[in-house]
Amino acid sequence: MTVAVAIIGSGNIGSDLMVKVSRLSKELHVAAMAGIDEASDGLARARRLGIATTHEGVDGLARMPEFEEVRIVFDATSAGAHKHNYEVVRAHGKTVIDLTPAAIGPYVVPPVNLDVNLEADNLNMVTCGGQATVPIVAAVSATTPVAYGEIVASIASRSAGPGTRANIDEFTETTSAAIEKIGGAERGKAIIVLNPAEPPLVMRDTVFCLVEEADEPAIVASVEAMVTEVQTYVPGYRLKQAVQFDAVEHAFVPALGRPFRGTRVSVFLEVAGAGHYLPGYAGNLDIMTSAAMRTAERLVSRWRKARAW
Repeated sequence: MTVAVAIIGSGNIGSDLMVKVSRLSKELHVAAMAGIDEASDGLARARRLGIATTHEGVDGLARMPEFEEVRIVFDATSAGAHKHNYEVVRAHGKTVIDLTPAAIGPYVVPPVNLDVNLEADNLNMVTCGGQATVPIVAAVSATTPVAYGEIVASIASRSAGPGTRANIDEFTETTSAAIEKIGGAERGKAIIVLNPAEPPLVMRDTVFCLVEEADEPAIVASVEAMVTEVQTYVPGYRLKQAVQFDAVEHAFVPALGRPFRGTRVSVFLEVAGAGHYLPGYAGNLDIMTSAAMRTAERLVSRWRKARAW
């Protein structure tokens, strides 16, 4: 028996998530989708798939008879809208998986800290940049303390919809915090680049970590193992080139407020989308929806083991 889920948001992320769950999940089925644009492609596609829809947002979703059977609600709207969405869904006793950078609930990056947050009723999926890069910072941190972690996420401009563009500030703040709280860096910084190139380029991510002591073989092994783990749910995730190491001699690091001597670890990543709803260059959306689905399926697995039905 599959578990009923609902999706709030009929844009790119919500639509891709709907298609992923419908095609790939053996644990979940989409019972309802809510949007605010009656003419959106997401709602039209949902209706063609036989999924109940409403264009009255979360309030309309809460009035739908299908909502009673729903156990998990994915919020694929915006950071600004999430607070109200969460309040409505929480009042009905549902678990929320938040694909916006609102960061009301604990940050979740599946290969790093998923199992420790399954009791929460609001799980925040950080950002696309966070899902792609925090696992790498965590992999380096697993071998040696990271004094500073900096990531640059470059995504195709055409894959950045209105929600992504409206949340640029939240993206940088939430991702930076996740680099520290989940990745384990003493200080973190995140930068996003909307690449206008035509034809569009796939998502590229650069991760820089400053470490005082670097066991290079151990770091490489840890990073490669993490990449393999992420690939179990994001097949298009890969190292672009070998992990690089450069000596840093007494350079002043503004984020640390002090000089630093040690090693800079550089990791270059590429994330290609699976093409379920959007083109393959939209790896930034694919990694978010894939991580959200992995999180929901792990929740269901836990509930089954606990027989919490």
